[in-house]
Amino acid sequence: MLARVFRFESQAIMTGDQTDLLLTAFVVLGCIMLPLMLRLARSRRLRNARGVEMAEAADVLSLGGRRRLVLMRDPHAERLILIGGPNDIVVEPNIDHPAPAPIEPPPPPPSQLPGLPPLGLLSVGAGVMVGLLCGAFRLALESADRFRSTIPIALHDRPALGCALMIFGAAAAAWLAAFLVRRIVPSAVGSGIPHVESVLHRDEPPASLILLPVKFIGGVLAIGAGLALGREGPSVQMGATLAHQIGRLFRCEWRDAEALLASGAGAGLAAAFNAPLAGSAFVLEELLRRFDMRHATVALGASAGAIAVMRLMIGPTPELRVAPHFTADALDVPASLALGAAAGVVSLAYNRAILRALDLADDLPWRIERKAALVGAAVGALAFFAPGVVGGGETLTQRTLDGEFTLATLLILFALRFLLGVVSYAAGTPGGLFAPLLTLGAELGFFFGLVLHGAEAQEKGMAYAIIGMAAYFAAVVRAPLTGMILITEMTNSSELLLPMLAACFGAMTAAAACRNEPIYDALKARAARLARRAEE
Repeated sequence: MLARVFRFESQAIMTGDQTDLLLTAFVVLGCIMLPLMLRLARSRRLRNARGVEMAEAADVLSLGGRRRLVLMRDPHAERLILIGGPNDIVVEPNIDHPAPAPIEPPPPPPSQLPGLPPLGLLSVGAGVMVGLLCGAFRLALESADRFRSTIPIALHDRPALGCALMIFGAAAAAWLAAFLVRRIVPSAVGSGIPHVESVLHRDEPPASLILLPVKFIGGVLAIGAGLALGREGPSVQMGATLAHQIGRLFRCEWRDAEALLASGAGAGLAAAFNAPLAGSAFVLEELLRRFDMRHATVALGASAGAIAVMRLMIGPTPELRVAPHFTADALDVPASLALGAAAGVVSLAYNRAILRALDLADDLPWRIERKAALVGAAVGALAFFAPGVVGGGETLTQRTLDGEFTLATLLILFALRFLLGVVSYAAGTPGGLFAPLLTLGAELGFFFGLVLHGAEAQEKGMAYAIIGMAAYFAAVVRAPLTGMILITEMTNSSELLLPMLAACFGAMTAAAACRNEPIYDALKARAARLARRAEE
């Protein structure tokens, strides 16, 4: 019964045009890879709970009885105070206190305009290269998904053979992906976005070019095997690495190389979801967490170049198809606020489950390859009986937006995808979090809409599915603007921006109230702790 609900038909053989396009993409990828194959440490002053620096006693002279002459010193002055009598007396308020230095105006900030035009042109070129790379990655993933989906269909009359083939194939693919990461580029593990943020903050050195083939091949193997991981994580890290290497090739100084690295990461996200503005917003809101004209210009240029290439390769069709036109009623805003609060609470369980799964995986006395193979085997068995459940989740998200599921099915799907996403990320292979969490957000929103408006209100459920995607993204990642722009571009619909805004506000507020740390901050802090432990 469950298999009939989850199973979907897939095309077994690619057309000639698709084959030619894929071969062309791989040739271009080869042309990219062959010739091209730590922010200052944070310091803060210690302050008391009120934020005022504490004064301390520098010397004490006893005058008999309880009376004391105390020399108090703080960063601004030295004071001589008589204590121990009925009242404390300030004998001298300023001892050896120099006259305040004249306040000079701060130097004007450096101009952001000189050198920007050539850097902008370079960002467009880097975006084109990132688009070619990420386009080939996407085509390879689609081919792997089609191949995986044809096995249960072709061997439906021989289930034992088909299931065994899926189990061993997925286990071998996950094993090889984890092996490439451990032996060649350990920083290629997982999403890669925390590593990009650490590089931008100068906590880690930039990745070398060898990351590109490791992330590419490892991502195709892991995601193609059916692990619930997204293509956007590898696309972001590969884009950042490629753009940074292009900056090094042109001998850019660090400020320009930093801008190129960040813009390449945004171009990778834009190419992964066919969403150029979301890629630029991601650079400013999540990676840099500041806005300036230089980075904004470079990010837009790189995203434009990447999207131009991607749309030549896969077409301009939005990532998700949404048929009806939605109208936001008066009650949709407070309802969306409640949906966002629910998403914020659920995100706490999601983030903590991922971190706990990573800790449990580290505690196992096995190499990362064996752990990945075990996860791959379990996913392969599930993929044979329920092909539509595994993978990044794009098809499952589309089916949710199409209103195909009932309340009971949504509960099962959400629990299954929640567990599958957590286990897949702990396997230690390349793969992102965006696509799986968007699937969970769509299912959560659709369930909320059906409960609120009735099981027959499919159109309302579909609208809340879109709102739920933005709310869950904002709660997990804490990048609400990126989430709203991303969902708007993916669905090519801006009619639900007001309820999405309310939902993201509720999600951010609930997540903060639950003290839920943003997932990439938590992953980055965890990696830093492990690095310090390894040095000890």
